[in-house]
This record gives sequence, structure tokens and C-alpha cells, in this order.
Amino acid sequence: MIKTLFELCFLFFLYSFTGWILEVIQAAFNQKRFVNRGFINSPLCISYGIGAVIITINTHEMTGLWIFLVAMIDATVIEWFGGHFIEHFYHERWWDYSKNKWNLDGYICVSHSIFWGILGYLGVRFANPFIFTIYKMIPALIRHVIIFTLLTILIIDILATAIVVFGKNIDKRRWESADAYLTKISMKLNKLITSYVEHRVERAYPQRKLKLPTIPKTGVFAQGCGFYKVFLLFFIGSLLGDIIETIFCRLKMGVWMSRSSLVWGPFSIVWGFAFAGVTLLLYRYKDCSESFLFLMGTFLGGAYEYLCSVLSEIVFGKVFWDYSKMPFNLNGRINLLYCFFWGIATVAWFKKIYPLLSGLIEKLPIAFGTVFTWFVVVFMTLNMLMSLSALIRYDQRDKQVPASNGFERFLDTHYNDQKMKKIYPKAEKVHS
Repeated sequence: MIKTLFELCFLFFLYSFTGWILEVIQAAFNQKRFVNRGFINSPLCISYGIGAVIITINTHEMTGLWIFLVAMIDATVIEWFGGHFIEHFYHERWWDYSKNKWNLDGYICVSHSIFWGILGYLGVRFANPFIFTIYKMIPALIRHVIIFTLLTILIIDILATAIVVFGKNIDKRRWESADAYLTKISMKLNKLITSYVEHRVERAYPQRKLKLPTIPKTGVFAQGCGFYKVFLLFFIGSLLGDIIETIFCRLKMGVWMSRSSLVWGPFSIVWGFAFAGVTLLLYRYKDCSESFLFLMGTFLGGAYEYLCSVLSEIVFGKVFWDYSKMPFNLNGRINLLYCFFWGIATVAWFKKIYPLLSGLIEKLPIAFGTVFTWFVVVFMTLNMLMSLSALIRYDQRDKQVPASNGFERFLDTHYNDQKMKKIYPKAEKVHS
């Protein structure tokens, strides 16, 4: 049975704290002193929490060797993404497996991946049942207050750390001109936070290696692989994905069918996030061989599609695709043939589509491109929020839950069951 969001939050914080303890112990043995490990300042190593949640979600219907394999893949992808995230924002490398056999850029290696797989298996089989038993023993009100309090502290900590991360590369002259906008108190506070976080990171990761800055700024809009280009690729990928799936359904089943993820417009955000995510993760490998890109796309695409399937079931109570009748499927959520399609799509993306779209985006005038991107950000954010609300209300109506406020009555009127079935024709109720 898939766990609730509150249970997953409880799992996240418990594993984050446990991971922090393990990292501190390891660092104490290596450096002979106490250091606070992790990306943030709280006693949490959030990569462990994120990994535990994703592995728990992805393995909830699995047994035996499948748990080990999926845990190994999930943890490896998280470690790889975390390494690139740190390099992108900190311009540093905090760990390095370059001396280990069968490593990829020093961020991941086979030996550590196997170790993560074993830990994931032990966590799913033995630790998780115990944790969820403890969770149910706590009164509902108390555990909800605890989780909301921890979430608030975590958000504040992440924001404080983000201020430091994004502020590190700001030119001193810009700080001087910022006096018109910032008080002396805020400057002192920023200096205090900066010195603390940087000192903590220096102590926690003494082996970190300084990386060269990313692509310098030029007069070209969205050069490289920054926010503006990635978000526009997400927007274009969502549109292209919906078109591709619509045509595929027409050719396969002989009918025109909506494949949109959103209630406003033909956008499949599963494809959008996939193209944006694969661009961020594999950008530095875009010139590698087609076989390498195919294998990476096959594994990453399969893991991504499986995670999307489980999350949609948790949040919306609906199954949006089912491959149970296809050969070599895994719980009906993914199948080998479509995993190969993700691999082929990855090769086509980097070798053909991305260079074309990247060139077109960079030709946009800077002022127009900036305004247009932020317009798209606002539109897609509102679109996703409205779609999320409509889908949640769709599930509530299926459970005979009456509308309790004006907004829910608005959704019942403008996004009734008939319209939702037209937008999401393949969505089926989850059978418990």
C-alpha cells in the first residue's frame, strides 16, 4: 500500500537525521573531529531523506532482487544529480570517486552503487515497517504539528543557505550599490550567515575541489544551460510531447485522444520535465557517443516514468497509464519497449532536436526572451496549480466528498467529471 504524504515526510526527516549521524561519524573517523555534514545547516542530510522517500515510493509493490536493483538505481541517480547540483551552484566538487573502478566523472561508481542498493534493501524490508509502526503510535495532532514545524525549519534553512550559494558570485561593486535597497542590519546578517555556512562547508568537506566558473555572460540570451533555456525547453518539450503522444495514439488505436497533463492547453508536463531534466543531467555529456546517451536515457527514463506513475497514484488516486498487458513490464508502470523509446528519444534530443532548439532560443532578443520566459513561468505555474486542484477535486467527487467552499464548487462546475474524462481519458481509479 502506498503511504500518505505525512508518512513520507516523517520518513524523510528520520532518514535525513540518521544519514546526518552516519556522515558525522564517518567524518569524525577521517578528520578526528566533529563536523556538520550535509548541504544545509540543520542536523539533516537531505540526500538520505530524498533517497529514502523515492526508493520507498518506487519499491512499494516489489520484492526480493527488484528492491535491491531499484534502490541501487535510485540512489545512484540521486548521488549523481547531487554532485552536479553542487558543482553547478557552488562551482566545487565535494566528493570524488575518480580513483575507484568503473566510476562516472568521479560522482558515482559501481562499488558505492552496490552499497546504496544494499542499504536501500535493508531500509525497505526492515527499517520502514518499524518506522511506520512508530509513526502510527504518535497521536495524529502531535505528529502533524511536528511535521509542519520541521518543514518550516527546513524551508528557512534552505532559504538561508540559498542566499549564501547565490550570493557567493556577486561582484563587490554590486554589493556596494545595494546599500540603497538593504539596511546595515541585513548586510550584517548576510555576512554572519555567509561566514557560518562557508566555514561549516569548509570543515565538512575539506577534500572539495574548486571548479572553474561556468560559461561567462555574453550578449547572447540564455547561453549555456541556465534557468531561461531550461525552462523554455520544458515548455517546448511539454508541447511537443503532447503532440507526439496524440499522434501515437491515433496511429496505434485509430482515435484522437487528449494526452495533456494540464487543463489549459496541449501540454504533457511528463515530457516537459523529462526533457528539462535530461538536459540538466546530461548536458555535459551531450557530445558523447550515441550508445552512451541511449543507455543513460533508457535507465533514467524508465526510473522517471515509474516515479511519475507512483506519484500520480499517491496524489490523485488515479492511474494514467497501464502497461500490464505488454511484455517485460514492471507492475504495469513501465515496460522494456518504452524504456528503449526513452533511450532513443535521448539520442534524438541531444543529437538533433536540442541543438536546433538551443540555437533558436539563443537568437531571441534578450529583453523579449526574458519577458516571454517569465510570462511562460507564470502561465505554466497557474496551469499546474489549477490542474492539480481539478484532479484532486476529481478524485474527491469519486469518493463522494461534497464541495466545502466556493473554489471547490467552481471546480465542480467548470471541471466536472465529463470534462475531466475528456482531458484525461486514460485516467482510471486506483483499486485498493
